[in-house]
Amino acid sequence: MSRHGFRLYRHYLSLSIRSSMQYKSSFWMTMLGQALTTISTLLGVIFMFQRFPEVRGFTLDDVILCAGIVQLQFALAEMWARGFDRFSQIVRQGEYDRILLRPRGKILQVFGSQFELSRIGRIIQGLLMLVYALVRIRIRWDFLRVLTLVNMLIGGTGVFTAICILRAALCFFTLEGLEVMNIFFDGAREHGKYPLNIYGDKFLLFCTVAIPYALVQYYPLLYLLGRRTDWYLPLLPLLALWFLVPCLLAFNAGVRHYQSSGS
Repeated sequence: MSRHGFRLYRHYLSLSIRSSMQYKSSFWMTMLGQALTTISTLLGVIFMFQRFPEVRGFTLDDVILCAGIVQLQFALAEMWARGFDRFSQIVRQGEYDRILLRPRGKILQVFGSQFELSRIGRIIQGLLMLVYALVRIRIRWDFLRVLTLVNMLIGGTGVFTAICILRAALCFFTLEGLEVMNIFFDGAREHGKYPLNIYGDKFLLFCTVAIPYALVQYYPLLYLLGRRTDWYLPLLPLLALWFLVPCLLAFNAGVRHYQSSGS
């Protein structure tokens, strides 16, 4: 992003935050609702471990750590990529026509069209899960493990953002958002509560090669917990950012196909 583009996005961000805070009571209630809605993630994990002491060698604390990281990745992507998440509405209402007429980057304008500040509720919940697990698990912290955790958040946010962009690209052809894409977006959050190897080797391979969830979840988690020490594992979450490239190409292909909805 150029310097001018960054300043423009910062202006979009400022407008969105000020708009959200116009009705403070509504904002705080929405934020609380977001936190309570996703508390089922934690409860589901706790209830399962009341019946089983471990899952594929992972303890309750290990799984809470995994779930907390995925919750943060998902919430951060939802917060800043909300414009792509609601893109079907933008196309259907003809708002994208105005975006095309403005002399600024189309992708930047969609990113700036909405910033979902209320997702802070989900971020707080993810942080609490993360802190709880880190207090309980005796991780031997060093530079590479800190780097691994930071890269997991960056890479995971990028992967979830890429899925939002891909879902938006399909809207150029369908005008409506395809519910099947929720399998890869919301479904990834639900499956991501547990280390991905528990679903079998074929699923793990799919999530490594096709849609790189495993690169931002399972493999770096093994390094974080000290179960593997391969030097490249801390860098795998950044490698997962390759998934942004085909998703952005699909979006640009959709732009060339775009015809106004007539709204």
